[in-house]
Amino acid sequence: MSDLGRLIADRYRLVERVGRGGMGTVWRAEDELLGRHVAVKKLFVPPHLNDDEVHTLYERTRREARSAARITHPHVIVVHDVVDDEGLPCIVMEYIPSDTLGDVLKRQGALAPEEAARIGCGMAAALRAAHDAGVLHRDVKPGNVLLGNDGRIVLTDFGIAVQSGTPSLTRTGELVGSIQYLAPERLRSNIAEPGPASDLWSLGATLYQAVEGRPPFGRDTAIETAYAIVTEEYEAPRNAGELAPVIESLLRKEPGQRMDAHEAERLLGRAAGATTAGRYLLGDTSGTRTALDDPATQPQRTVVSEAPARAGNRRRRAVLWCVSAVAAAASVTGGALLWPWGGAEATDKGPSDTASAGRPAHDSPSPLPPLPAGYHLQKEGDGFSLPVRNGWTREDPPGGEVAYVDPSELVGLRINIVGFAGSDPLRHWRETEEAQTRRDNPGYERVRMDPTTFRGRSAGYWEFTFDGKKRKYRAVELAFSGDDGTQYVIYLSAPDAQWNTYRPVFDTAVKGIRLGA
Repeated sequence: MSDLGRLIADRYRLVERVGRGGMGTVWRAEDELLGRHVAVKKLFVPPHLNDDEVHTLYERTRREARSAARITHPHVIVVHDVVDDEGLPCIVMEYIPSDTLGDVLKRQGALAPEEAARIGCGMAAALRAAHDAGVLHRDVKPGNVLLGNDGRIVLTDFGIAVQSGTPSLTRTGELVGSIQYLAPERLRSNIAEPGPASDLWSLGATLYQAVEGRPPFGRDTAIETAYAIVTEEYEAPRNAGELAPVIESLLRKEPGQRMDAHEAERLLGRAAGATTAGRYLLGDTSGTRTALDDPATQPQRTVVSEAPARAGNRRRRAVLWCVSAVAAAASVTGGALLWPWGGAEATDKGPSDTASAGRPAHDSPSPLPPLPAGYHLQKEGDGFSLPVRNGWTREDPPGGEVAYVDPSELVGLRINIVGFAGSDPLRHWRETEEAQTRRDNPGYERVRMDPTTFRGRSAGYWEFTFDGKKRKYRAVELAFSGDDGTQYVIYLSAPDAQWNTYRPVFDTAVKGIRLGA
């Protein structure tokens, strides 16, 4: 019997079915108490599910309501109530006359970069609010983005969201979400709960599809798609415009290297507007650079070296390591990808490593990429060398570091091979060095500070911005330990306006590090 016209909880009369997904049907309903339109999501229970699976569906529905209700933000759906209907939970939400981004892309194809940036900015703002509230969405995709008739962008369907401190509803080896938008770390490990960076990957995949009209890793089958996400590079977007560096950062294989929701919101907001060069060159009036007006600026810090700057190349990603092939078969059931052994096995082999599984790529020179044109291999200390741009001048600043400065004297690559004041660089940064950097450098703002790995080793990644004398700068730093306990810190800083130009210098240096050579 049709539900049309039914009264739910003696209050909400179903008027029109407006959507249907794997977990339920969404109706436009009339709130007869308050005289307003609302959206009612009714849970759908497939008949073949056992009692435990039905209980899980019930709990996911209630969690969806609780998760969304914790977030107060104009780009997040508002939840009004949760009611029971014939023993099934129903979520009562605000009604937004809209299309989904997925429907729009199917109907009209790719969007202009400015419109994709506007939509992406709203999504990033929603994720920022969710992450700040301790909520992970876990199913960010075009179908869960509402494009309101009034121009509003709303992230909806928190049905598989998780809150910090709540138990998992996912079985070991089960990955719930839409395969095209699942982050690689969710496919290559047995970690049931993702982190915020996984939502950011999904945002990147959504943005890619918005400007290209297709997902970045679309393949014929789910297992081929999963394999591509974990091990392969995507084709560089041709229509992304100013969104290219944002997409490049969001779609990095390593979660610790992706920008966070705050940075994504800032950059997408900038790309959505008519940004002029003057906004980028802080402190400059003429827009010209000379070697005298703002020399190779670096944060004023007395402890170890500066933070590495990330010059995001619009046409490629810097992959510092790659996982092994996603092996064996997987089955797809109700949108969940099930790895029989609990996850794809990951190793620290490099992109072209043919060594045996589990052998670190840095132990053999064969996996390392060849030197790009315009670079030479520079040896610094015993057993350590890395690629440096030709024509850059070597300097020896105080503190035992080595620096290479570009001809404009505005960009610097720095290497430090001394103890890092402790075995945990991240802790040292957070407890000591960040406060000092903020104190000594006007305009300091953290972009990312996260644990990561470098060829299977624990490492720290720090990226931030600060104000120079004439312009704004960005810096990025990677710290890791060698087998003998030696601490290595690689850093690059460059004008923020030219960040995308110079970030590849840092990426090339890190990718080409030779240890023990």
